[in-house]
Amino acid sequence: MEANAYLHCFFLLFSSLLLIILVRSWFPTDSLFLDCSEYSSWCTTAKNRIYSKSNNVLLQNENLLGKPIDHYTETPKHPLDPLTLQEINKVNTILSLHPPFSTNYPSIHTLSLHEPEKSTVLKWKKGHTLPPREAIVIAFLDSHSHVLVVDVEAAQVISHKIDPTSGYPMLLAEDTILATTITQENEEFKRIIVSRGVRLSDIACIALATGWYGPNEEGKRVAKVQCFSQHGTTNYYMRPIEGLTVTVDLEKKEILKIANTGNDIPIPKATDTDYQYSRQQKNKQPLNMKPINPISMEQPLGPSFTIDGHTVNWANWEFHLKPDARAGVIISQAKVRDPDTGMLRSVMYKGFPSELFVPYMDPSEGWYFKTYMDAGEYGMGLTAMSLVPLNDCPHNARYMDGIFAAADGKPFVRSNMACIFERYAGEVGWRHSESPDSGRPEVYIPNENLN
Repeated sequence: MEANAYLHCFFLLFSSLLLIILVRSWFPTDSLFLDCSEYSSWCTTAKNRIYSKSNNVLLQNENLLGKPIDHYTETPKHPLDPLTLQEINKVNTILSLHPPFSTNYPSIHTLSLHEPEKSTVLKWKKGHTLPPREAIVIAFLDSHSHVLVVDVEAAQVISHKIDPTSGYPMLLAEDTILATTITQENEEFKRIIVSRGVRLSDIACIALATGWYGPNEEGKRVAKVQCFSQHGTTNYYMRPIEGLTVTVDLEKKEILKIANTGNDIPIPKATDTDYQYSRQQKNKQPLNMKPINPISMEQPLGPSFTIDGHTVNWANWEFHLKPDARAGVIISQAKVRDPDTGMLRSVMYKGFPSELFVPYMDPSEGWYFKTYMDAGEYGMGLTAMSLVPLNDCPHNARYMDGIFAAADGKPFVRSNMACIFERYAGEVGWRHSESPDSGRPEVYIPNENLN
């Protein structure tokens, strides 16, 4: 019964993690929480995405002890630790010397840890020498996806495969910028926008993954650009320019097709579309309701968990946590300590959200291709935003940065990408109530720790 309670508690924890990743919300339960923000603005430029903060902020975060983390000098402590800033730089150098990249450097779409075999990880003990550090790289060059494995320590490529049937890698921010720039510079597109009654300075455009729909897109890496009017609102998604879809060839850097079928569809007005609190309250009467008083949870002795690198210890739980460019966050080697024997027992070797599939199921021209695969097409870690203390995460939360590679292979830091914190709502494993029957009194075991 005790083992089942612990197992149930952990899977509640992990289920909460997956939900948090997708909807950026948290729920009060008796467990440790991880928060990861996934969706960034598609109008963010690559420069801002990579160098959005000063170096002092970009390269330093605070761990549990309040000591600064300098990512320039950070070293891995666990076989599953993500690649460090220095390791990504080294892989970038190795690739730049590797043919054919030495003469024509590719676009880097994935550059992350090539994890050791499970048996190797399970045999490793803290303090032992780490297994060889390797990187898995997905690069795109000359219409082909290149999949490489790089030995970081030996400074050499140990595997390089080209599979023309493997499809195309995920869209990057650089792809988005390219597609929207080509679109907005096109004269025919400009004429259509003006004919719809929208000023060119008011449009906001996004580049969307296309899936595959017929031979006209065979052998081409394309994106479909759609635009909105952002005049009068930050919520420009509420003001779509319907029926206007521009198909862009990302390799040839040219427009393949402009579909303009929505001339008779008016653009919705901006009235009451802005979700900002300041705009919602402007010129409005106060709500006819009693406001909620502030709520505060105190931890005078600080949190109950500790973090060593990417290893988290909480109560009788231990697990490895790392931000990931594709999955968002990954929990590995989750273990629970048996209260009777004191031994750590394995619960889960590796767990992460493998995909978020969003099919719109509308056959019209501007919608039929929208069947998004958020992890595979955009990267739930690459599109993450920095969490805001006391907004996304409460007091006493601890933050973890994501270190990823941009399209040019150079590393960038997504600061405060994930946070770890606690919420207490009683000991779910030891609370019990029994309804009265057959003349027996009600039985209730209170939670003595909940004051």
